[in-house]
Amino acid sequence: MTSNHHVSSLAMKAPKQHVLLKSIMIFIGISGCFSVLFGAWLAHEGQALPPSSQVSLATALKYQFFHTLALLAMIVWLRANGLSKTAIASCLAFIVGILCFCGSIYLKSLFGFDSIAKISPLGGISLALAWLLLAFESKNIFN
Repeated sequence: MTSNHHVSSLAMKAPKQHVLLKSIMIFIGISGCFSVLFGAWLAHEGQALPPSSQVSLATALKYQFFHTLALLAMIVWLRANGLSKTAIASCLAFIVGILCFCGSIYLKSLFGFDSIAKISPLGGISLALAWLLLAFESKNIFN
């Protein structure tokens, strides 16, 4: 791409690109695996939890799975179109959002760490920001 937002204009070297994409891909694999395994646990053993915890955990699981798939799509996007500041920021915002939003719900619901719930809004804002950054990236790709 000829956009001045792409990493080639940032002088990011290929090894750094490789490490970044590999790290994101590792996160995607772990997050996807966790989503499947935790979903299976929640459908069976999780039924013993209080209904309010089940609902919260199901919501977190759904958000984690959908946003992990969005992150996977972003990796495909990056491989096809090249790295850009905006697209990388979107990926990082998805990761922070998954960790903060979903992670805080898991910890609160499963272990009673009520104070961790304070970072849930940060995670939700991060997920919304990731989608907005994706929208902004379209101006670099479709101009």
